[in-house]
Amino acid sequence: MSQPIHTVATSDAPQAIGPYSQAVTYGDLILTSGQIALRPDGSLVEGGIEEQTHQVFQNLQAVLQEAGSSFDRVLKATVFLKDMNQFAQVNAIYETYFGSHKPSRSTVEVARLPKDVFVEIELIATK
Repeated sequence: MSQPIHTVATSDAPQAIGPYSQAVTYGDLILTSGQIALRPDGSLVEGGIEEQTHQVFQNLQAVLQEAGSSFDRVLKATVFLKDMNQFAQVNAIYETYFGSHKPSRSTVEVARLPKDVFVEIELIATK
C-alpha cells in the first residue's frame, strides 16, 4: 500500500508563487521546491550572491523544520547558479550551513532564474 503525499507549508518561508508547494513529503522523504532569495513576506533580498545565498538557506531551513527535518538530514542538494564564477562564494556559504555533513550535490549554471536572482537551491531530505 502506498504512502500518502503531504504538502509542507510554513509562513517562515516565502509562499509558492505558482502551482506548487514549498515541499512535499512521502513517508520519511522530503522534497523541497527550489528556494530563491525571497523573504517570507515575498520581497526580494537586496544585495549580491552572498546575501541571496543566505536567504535561500534560511528559507530552506524553515521548510525543513516545518517538515520535521534539518540540514543534517539532507540527502541531495541541487544548486542552480546564474553565473558559475560565483561558485566559490556560494560554496563557502553552503559549507557553513552543512558543516561536516556532505550530502550529494549537483551544481549547474542556468541562463535565467525566477525574478532574475543569482541562486536557487532545492533539497531532498529525510525526517
